[in-house]
Amino acid sequence: MNGGHELVEQVYAAKTDTEAADSLIRQYMGFIRAETAKYIHRAPIEGQDEELSIVLLAFYEAILGYEKTRGAFLAYASRGIRSRLIDYYRKEKKHAKVTSLHEPVQDDESDTLKIDHLEHPENEIEKSHRRSATQDEIREYENQLMEFGISFSDVADNCPRQERTLQACRQVLAAARENPGLLDELLRTKKLPMTALSNISKTDRKTMERHRKYLIAILLAFTNGYEIIRGHLYHLSGNQRNSDT
Repeated sequence: MNGGHELVEQVYAAKTDTEAADSLIRQYMGFIRAETAKYIHRAPIEGQDEELSIVLLAFYEAILGYEKTRGAFLAYASRGIRSRLIDYYRKEKKHAKVTSLHEPVQDDESDTLKIDHLEHPENEIEKSHRRSATQDEIREYENQLMEFGISFSDVADNCPRQERTLQACRQVLAAARENPGLLDELLRTKKLPMTALSNISKTDRKTMERHRKYLIAILLAFTNGYEIIRGHLYHLSGNQRNSDT
């Protein structure tokens, strides 16, 4: 799978180029089929399962609607797919001659079709969907970290261990977010723009050097909007800090 940044570039190109969009859809047909299978509980059959067509459409809509600030693309697409399928099942429930969602199929209560469970936060389908979206985001993020020669264990080892150091890292993050050109430089050069960030954030350069891998990781998380990863990094920092007290 492509690194997160490369995928974002592909998505942005596909917004205005139908050939690029078709290519991206072909490239991620495995993902599209897997998303469909979550809801019909088997491999989808082209030309037979309407859900597959709906998921294809939702994936294309995700391409058109995606922005970096909305999180990792595949996780964003998964949410759009889920929403589309829920709308489809609701429409079927309301307008089509289908079995009631609350009545037993063929008089067997054990076979009751309860599509509205998709909306229940503890439903197995929803939990599976959430796990899959998390795994997709983690894979994207891990691939991007590898481009910088950083592993997850490196990030864990490099987390700030004191409150004042964590605060200094947050100042660096704030400076980078207020100056997007520095984030672009990070992605382009694969190096932390140390001098500029130190000057803007008023953070000691030695502190930044000591936590360079952590800073790169957290900046990358905000660059491509990895919502799940960002929460994990902050949680990790808190655990590290508490372990030192």
